Amino acid sequence: MGQDFSMNLRLLCSFYKSVAEVCRRLGMNRAQFNRYLNGTTAPTHSTLRRISEFFGVEPEEMALPHSQFAVLVQSRPVRQNADVKALTPEQQEFDRLNQSGKHGLAKYSGYYFEYYLSMACPGKILRTLVHIESQGDKTYYRRTERLNLRNRKKSFHGVYNGIVQLLSDRLFLMDYECQTHVEMTQTILYPSFRNRVERLTGLRLGVSGSGERAPCCTRVVYEYLGSTINKKRAIAQCGLYELDSGAIDEDICQSIKNDMKEGDWHFRARF
Repeated sequence: MGQDFSMNLRLLCSFYKSVAEVCRRLGMNRAQFNRYLNGTTAPTHSTLRRISEFFGVEPEEMALPHSQFAVLVQSRPVRQNADVKALTPEQQEFDRLNQSGKHGLAKYSGYYFEYYLSMACPGKILRTLVHIESQGDKTYYRRTERLNLRNRKKSFHGVYNGIVQLLSDRLFLMDYECQTHVEMTQTILYPSFRNRVERLTGLRLGVSGSGERAPCCTRVVYEYLGSTINKKRAIAQCGLYELDSGAIDEDICQSIKNDMKEGDWHFRARF
């Protein structure tokens, strides 16, 4: 892209506190970003698009002659995300939590089957598909439910979008139902202390899909599928299963049973 690109990138960075701040918010390696600034390396198309979206310019504009680009920026101020503006003390605290909670999350990115005893259909296991991915300096996830109640010809798909935090060796997931906006759920998982993630266990708090909409808590298992999958086939495997159907691994069935031992005062996750 040449010298113009690097000069244009340096100009855009000047609207922020520092290059380190830009790299942190982009979730990009500082050493690699410096190569773009110095003009020794050109970003890939996907990285260029990511940088352009962050600054609010078009990818092709980044390669304009610097004098022309400077005029463009003056006439159309660089977009700064809301989190770059002055933050209240409470917002600053959440920002610090986000920064401390993003380290170590990379190994949990990918696709999972989620298993728990359905809140709307007692006695049945619900398998859903979860996708965890990092975008910039935050980690998000999408949970997709597939239900075929009363043998309807067309299945119902519920979609939940949320955010993931890793705080003091626990994974915290909070999401909302993005179609009707009438439900939020929270899940707390034991993270994997091994390099290879296989299964995560924990508790999930939500609202029953029945008419009473009662708050419910249930044990949950996340089964890692991989960083890339056949999503259509995975969605087809989601849905309701009988406990004794044999379709779900017996270890998972035992891990998500919501029983309590005599003398227990609290409902606990199984580790």
